[in-house]
Amino acid sequence: MQDSHNRVQWVYGSTTNQELEQRYDQWAAEYDQDLEQEFAWNAPDNAARVLAALVPPGAAILDAGAGTGLAGQRLAAAGFTSIAAMDISQGMLDEARRKNVYNAFHQMTMGETLGFDTGEFDAVISVGVFTLGHAPIHSFDELVRVTKPGGYIVFSLRTDMVADGYQDYFNTLEAANKWKLAQVTDPFRPMPRGEPEVHHQVWAFQVL
Repeated sequence: MQDSHNRVQWVYGSTTNQELEQRYDQWAAEYDQDLEQEFAWNAPDNAARVLAALVPPGAAILDAGAGTGLAGQRLAAAGFTSIAAMDISQGMLDEARRKNVYNAFHQMTMGETLGFDTGEFDAVISVGVFTLGHAPIHSFDELVRVTKPGGYIVFSLRTDMVADGYQDYFNTLEAANKWKLAQVTDPFRPMPRGEPEVHHQVWAFQVL
């Protein structure tokens, strides 16, 4: 397997969900070290901070694309106790389980119909999922469906992808009275030591 500085691009290059799943399975054991220690990955902190300001700690949260559980760890530190992990990769979910911050684990794929009830969650957090080679834009339809009216969907998004169909999709959902914009952060560098040229924002929409 490649060294840590090539793994992100290797995962970005996935062309199918099966390939994405397999590559994350292979990366799972070294993911935290690569992202946190080498790349100073801070998007989980920023997204968790936004969500924690919008919903109370007793809220039922879905971590969509939970990976190894870094966002869940931040939410647990903020007092959240009802967090479900969902990810395409069982290997990543196995790593997330070791953090002891989730009360449910689901291997599901963003962009497909999710096996949750309508309005099952008070909020959804999704960090590092809306990026190259990952979840398609229409994944938001299911995230909206599984979130209660009045609840929030909080996610990170690369700034260079906003104009690439995302803003139009946000506007379409808003025009259909599915959600409304609650907050968007200033751009920040989520991996200052790994990809210093990449910027993200954290977006928060309230489901209607």
